[in-house]
Amino acid sequence: MAVAPQRRAEVEVEGLSVSAYEVPTDGPESDGTLEWDATTIIVVEAEAGGETGLGYTYGDVSSAKLISSKLTDAVQGADALSPPGAWSAMQRSIRNAGQPGVGAIAISAVDISLWDLKAKLLGVCLADLLPRFHERVPVYGSGGFTSYSDDRLREQLSDWVDQGIPRVKVKVGRDPRQDPHRLGVAREVIGFGTELMTDGNGAYARKEALHWAWRFREEWDVTYFEEPLSSDDLEGLRMVRDRGPGGMAIAAGEYGWGLPDFHAMLEARAVDILQADVTRCGGLTNLLRLDGMIKARSMPFSAHCAPAVSAHACCAMETLEHLEYFHDHVRIERMLFDGILDPRDGYLEPNRSRPGLGIELKRADAVEFEVR
Repeated sequence: MAVAPQRRAEVEVEGLSVSAYEVPTDGPESDGTLEWDATTIIVVEAEAGGETGLGYTYGDVSSAKLISSKLTDAVQGADALSPPGAWSAMQRSIRNAGQPGVGAIAISAVDISLWDLKAKLLGVCLADLLPRFHERVPVYGSGGFTSYSDDRLREQLSDWVDQGIPRVKVKVGRDPRQDPHRLGVAREVIGFGTELMTDGNGAYARKEALHWAWRFREEWDVTYFEEPLSSDDLEGLRMVRDRGPGGMAIAAGEYGWGLPDFHAMLEARAVDILQADVTRCGGLTNLLRLDGMIKARSMPFSAHCAPAVSAHACCAMETLEHLEYFHDHVRIERMLFDGILDPRDGYLEPNRSRPGLGIELKRADAVEFEVR
């Protein structure tokens, strides 16, 4: 006689706590369209079954208020072993408050905390809990801010090369007259055995971007040009992609707030490589669904920032090309969390001996930067 399978006991989410920390940069920083001297990280902790899941995002402190005012009640009592169910409840709860932008950032942080919580309740590494395709994730060094002196640029790039990272990215577009010199410095430091990538952060007009794409490729062997135009200009991105030089990939997508944004970019054939940020796009729940959309287009994926989370998330992305190992986020994550991964031979590999994301908040160190 067949024995009916036993239903597992449901573990309910008991509550959320949220905190925000503003961490000054280690020097003035700028890209093609923005200047900043501090970064705010919002940390969410979800409780259930004697475990605490940790998630975070980068953005304005207002997203912390939204989590407290709207999302805490939405996930209270939800099944801790079913993060997508809580994700749906959060989406409904902010229908009138606004789902893109701050709403997407807030949901992302909570969603990550719930996936971390589930992995801890099951006692497994988060990368192993997900539909894992990769054992480890290739990274590229990212920083090269337009505010850097030549010496600071040399120092940062050479440090990545010394770590065995085979590709690096620098910011361009704030003062195009200076970019030839800066790219020359970069190529001198890294040699021709390391891939050189650029990021315009939407600084150029259409034909200007096309002009620089050809110069970057022909003169400095640049292989990757991120956001030469605003990600809102899908027609322009398509033009640069189609008319730009062979051997150079056009990339964008870091400001995608949800699947409709990525669908529009894919339908427009605006990029060679689609980006997304797990701390902006709706968390792990949404990112996992995006992989199928990219796969259907036979395109590669590049993850934007937040390496402590993205290293796990990217293991589940069949379409993965690489992950951005961003200077600011690497520095903040080392300052605020224990258990941060170090790159080896150009890869990050999640630690299977640590459940969940494998990181813990260093409360005594974090309190100095807390926004109250």
